Amino acid sequence: MFHAQILTLFPEFFTSPLACSIPKRAIEAGLAQVDCLQIRDFSTDKHHNVDDKPYGGGPGMLMKAEPVVGSIREARKRDPQTHVVMLTPSGVPFNQAKALEYVEKRHITLLCGRYEGFDERICDEVDEQLSLGDYVLSGGEPAALSVLDALIRLLPGVLGSPESALLDSFTEEGMLDWPHYTRPEIFEGKSVPKVLLSGDHAKIDAWRKEQAAIRSKSRHLS
Repeated sequence: MFHAQILTLFPEFFTSPLACSIPKRAIEAGLAQVDCLQIRDFSTDKHHNVDDKPYGGGPGMLMKAEPVVGSIREARKRDPQTHVVMLTPSGVPFNQAKALEYVEKRHITLLCGRYEGFDERICDEVDEQLSLGDYVLSGGEPAALSVLDALIRLLPGVLGSPESALLDSFTEEGMLDWPHYTRPEIFEGKSVPKVLLSGDHAKIDAWRKEQAAIRSKSRHLS
């Protein structure tokens, strides 16, 4: 079973997304387990504070080391095999190859930040820092959900067709997927490419590879 733990100040953020579609199917089938740990539960003061002003001044607040590190250590205690990933703009970029790598690990913990970021000393407690892209979110939860969704759909038995994940964009040589068409054959004057109606699988395969290369080149991925 694939086991994910989410360290967050907002466990409720994940309730609805995990209760529908592919994540729900994977969890109900026993293919994946997702546990949320509330970082605030590991605060060491009576007010359960999780943030404080940065030394040296500056705007905003930082997540304190004590509660975050406490939650990380609890996650490792619950699952000694877990790979702890901090979601932060300064991390390595997330991509399909990284998703495949995480799925192979089978045990992952995603640490969600808030405010202006983490006390730097928290970094010593994680295995890896990961970024979803060159932009800033209000917190790590949307990033964690995106990563989690990308991983769950790769688990064997989750998708209706085992080939679906293998043919996804970025899976083969980092290229985008080719254009897809379904019924009707003509929609508002636009027709399905004739090659797809030919029944010649060799020509169809060649056309798809060509179109994938063209699309990828337009996005500077090849």
